[in-house]
Amino acid sequence: MSRKPTTASAVGKEAKATPSGVMERTLAIIELLSRHAEGLPISSISSDLGIPLSAAHRLASELQVLGYVQQEGGSGGRYRLTMKPVSIAFTFLASCGITDLAQPLLDRLAAESGELVRLAVPDGQKLNWIARAQGSRSGLKYDPEMGQVAHLSSTATGIAWLAAMPDGVAIKLAQEQGYGSVEEGYGPNVPQDDKQLLAMLRLTRKRGFSLTIATFTPWMTALACVIRARSTNELLGTLSIAGPTMRIPESRAMELGAILRETARELGDMQIVPKEVARPPQSGAV
Repeated sequence: MSRKPTTASAVGKEAKATPSGVMERTLAIIELLSRHAEGLPISSISSDLGIPLSAAHRLASELQVLGYVQQEGGSGGRYRLTMKPVSIAFTFLASCGITDLAQPLLDRLAAESGELVRLAVPDGQKLNWIARAQGSRSGLKYDPEMGQVAHLSSTATGIAWLAAMPDGVAIKLAQEQGYGSVEEGYGPNVPQDDKQLLAMLRLTRKRGFSLTIATFTPWMTALACVIRARSTNELLGTLSIAGPTMRIPESRAMELGAILRETARELGDMQIVPKEVARPPQSGAV
């Protein structure tokens, strides 16, 4: 089951900034198309990014020649990404050793929990899901695409990450990305202001992992904890379990929390993410 389109509150600041310069505009086109798997006509690319139609067309054509995008239906058709950017991303992850080292542990945790398990790593002030394992073999499944950016204040992944920071840093990051609301399709328990989020962060620290019920979506329960390097205690990423609330009542979630934390400890022992990749924001960086 896939997530609804990302809300304006989550990506508005990124989308509204008008790129200037050839390199910035080129990368903006790739990032825009990454959010639209069905592709976009050149007019939409131009208007969404606020760049002249002629410039958008020229850059899209160059990306097509280089193999990063393809145009469906010939002249006038939609532009969409090829698998080349995906291949580059996974080549990078493989060179870091992240997926090869982590996947067996993700598979084991998915089998033990019977639910979706995901690994996320920091990318500047964001968290990106980069690997997963599906433990549910039948019935309702939550199975989103990889490479998505976690919404910090509504997901267990985001809340676990924020709870590892000072309150002021965590609140600023949540504010910059934007809080979710029921009207936008989030669950009825989604934190909608600083006070509600801080309460969740304090519970997360006390419990040792985050637990969200009907926050990101009305029907989902999720739990997550951070992964820290054993030798330095450096924050490397987050590990999460998610599935339908009907299968994960709170009592079951508390049981899963123990094996989640143990698996995160094992991942931390393996130093799955190189130091240059895992650099969470510090209090002076936001």
